[in-house]
Amino acid sequence: MELTNAVAVVTGANRGFGRHLAAQLLERGAKVYAAARDPHSVDLPGAIPLALDVTDPESIAKAAATAADATLLINNAGISAGESLIDGDLAGIRRDMETNYFGPLLLTREFAPVLAANGGGAVLNVLSALSWLHPGPFGSYSAAKAAAWALTNASRELLAPSGIAVTGLHVGFMDTDMAADVPADRKADPAVVARLALEAVERGDAEVLGDEVSATVKAGLST
Repeated sequence: MELTNAVAVVTGANRGFGRHLAAQLLERGAKVYAAARDPHSVDLPGAIPLALDVTDPESIAKAAATAADATLLINNAGISAGESLIDGDLAGIRRDMETNYFGPLLLTREFAPVLAANGGGAVLNVLSALSWLHPGPFGSYSAAKAAAWALTNASRELLAPSGIAVTGLHVGFMDTDMAADVPADRKADPAVVARLALEAVERGDAEVLGDEVSATVKAGLST
């Protein structure tokens, strides 16, 4: 997919990894709808603020109507409640699933006809090394990202006939607010990961491993 003339919708684009993705897309010449629950929090020059709550179907429908020229959807917005599936707070577990799985699912369903009507395009889902590795204390997040991985693979098959490619980005810790408590030497540079992800979208890759952690985890699956 050529990103120079792409029209991208980036969820969670007001900060962190989403802001890096939006900024690099602008640098490549794309038109960017920077989606956030509070559009006033978007401070990226050149981006078009877009009000969007990924857990609210009505908000998603309104965003799709506004960004009716979209050719690229990036499902980046996410949270980590960090709940145990056995004795953790059930409300937190549901928040993880609503934001990290049902959000991308609803957005993909809403935007797929938009992308198809505009001649096809691409979807990039920001996943995690924890799509594959499921440590007990982070069960709720891992379960949601594993479900999002399944969504990525299933939607790739279903959307291909419409000319829509689907790429899954797996990455471990990045230097963003979500990983503020993680030692710096264990965190990847989000700008570098964003570049790798966008290059993968351009090539139409099914999957991109954004850092050494995700590469190591995937390599270990066969053993």
